[in-house]
Amino acid sequence: MFTFTCSLLEETKTQLRKFRLSTSRATTPQARIYLIDRKSLEIREADEEVYATLEDIADALPENTPRYVVLSHPVTLKSGRFSTPYVLLYYMPENSNNELRMLYAGAKELMRNTAEVGKVMEVQDEDDVIAIRDALVDA
Repeated sequence: MFTFTCSLLEETKTQLRKFRLSTSRATTPQARIYLIDRKSLEIREADEEVYATLEDIADALPENTPRYVVLSHPVTLKSGRFSTPYVLLYYMPENSNNELRMLYAGAKELMRNTAEVGKVMEVQDEDDVIAIRDALVDA
């Protein structure tokens, strides 16, 4: 049995902290996608893009490889109150291989704690990502 220990570079930790602080009062959705480098076992940004819509995020995610998405999405709750939830989307497509599934599952809490998100939401496909807006309103 393989044992994987993933880590985050200080640079990635700093990026996550800055992103969290910069989005706390955002009026538009903002998201960044992270991956685990299979060679170094380090969690890092998939690209330098800051995504502004759930549709853009869904389009950017690969069809068969897991990812983490750190998302700040302003919503008006059913009570009428404005809120900006800061969540981690744990993207795990059904057709991911088992090694990657284990790797990402093992590092989920590390990513959650380092990103300091309020909630982890599991998504499996493009439709789930787009439906997050409704889940955030209902939360």
